[in-house]
Amino acid sequence: MKLVLVVACALIDPDGRVLLAQRPEGKTLAGLWEFPGGKLEPGERPEAALIRELDEELGITVKEACLAPLTFASHAYEDFHLLMPLYICRRWEGLAMSREGQNLAWVRPNKLRDYPMPAADIPLIPHLIDLL
Repeated sequence: MKLVLVVACALIDPDGRVLLAQRPEGKTLAGLWEFPGGKLEPGERPEAALIRELDEELGITVKEACLAPLTFASHAYEDFHLLMPLYICRRWEGLAMSREGQNLAWVRPNKLRDYPMPAADIPLIPHLIDLL
C-alpha cells in the first residue's frame, strides 16, 4: 500500500478559534472540512511544505519558528495510507483568505465536531480541545 505524506496546520487566532477549509467541488472528499495544508513535493521538508501551502491556499506568510508540532494522524484509506503531521501556528503575516475557491470558517474547538471532516482529521480534534 502506498504511503502518502501530507502536512496540516491548525491556525489559531487570538480568540482561540481554529481555521477550517472546506474541500471545493471537484476534489476528492469535496464538501468536507479540513485543516489547511497539503502534500509534500519530492525532497521537501514538512515545515517548508506547510509554509508553501499556507501561502498558496490562504495568502499568509508563516515563519518556520512559529510552527509547533502537535500530533499526527495515521489513517488507512482504501487505496493508500495517509500519514499527516499536524502543526499549530498562532502567528502569521497577512489575512487568511480563500485563494483556491474553498470556504473558510474560524471555529471554536468545542464546535469542531459540528463540521464533517475526512476520517483522518477526526482523531486530531481531541488534541486541539485539550490544547485550547
